[in-house]
Formats: sequence, C-alpha cells, structure tokens
Amino acid sequence: MSASIRHITFDCADPYALATFWARVLDGSLGEDDAPGRPHALVTTATGGLLFIRVEEPKTVKNRVHLDLQPEDRTRDEEVERLLTLGATLQGDHRRPDGTGWVTLTDPEGNELCVERSAAERGTADG
Repeated sequence: MSASIRHITFDCADPYALATFWARVLDGSLGEDDAPGRPHALVTTATGGLLFIRVEEPKTVKNRVHLDLQPEDRTRDEEVERLLTLGATLQGDHRRPDGTGWVTLTDPEGNELCVERSAAERGTADG
C-alpha cells in the first residue's frame, strides 16, 4: 500500500489573495468557486495542488516545510526578479560568485520559498 500527496496545504489569513499569488508563480489556476472572502482556495498546477485555508492565528515562526522552485524557461535570477515583481520579498541571498546557490524569498504572508538554478544552469537535463 502507498499514499500520494493530493495537496500541499497552507494556513493563511487570506486564502484567495495568497492562492492568486501562487497561481501566478506556478502558472496554475484557481478553482471555479474560489472567490474573495471564501474560507479556502485551491490552486491546480501541472504537478499538483496547493490548498489555502483561512486560519485566525497569524504566522509567528519559520516554516518547518517550504517549497523549492526550479525555473523551467528562465534563469534563477530572472525567476527571482519575476517573483519579486509578483509580491514576494527577499529574505536571504545565498548566490555565490561561481553561479551556484539559491535565493530565499517569502510570499505575501511570510511563507518561505527558495529559488534554485534551472536545469540548464546546472548543466543537467533533470536539474
């Protein structure tokens, strides 16, 4: 027997706003019944789903789990700039002079995410 991951779930203050951000990040789509004010919102992508659920408690500590993003059609640095334009915030820059490393950002509600180099930048087909 085994299990599969159906969704990765985020507790948040504004499900629709945060889901809209992540839909743009991942080129995903919101559910047909998702709207501002609803207690949940679902982003569907080619590789899975992200579920956003309203909770009253604010985020207070570092995430114990976060998403690592690898751009497919742009460089790491281009992806970082795109995400900053969408509303992400720079948290930590771990890029090295030799081109390796990653960048840590936060989404609009403070959830951490990392942007790694693309497969092309790594020189590999699978990243």
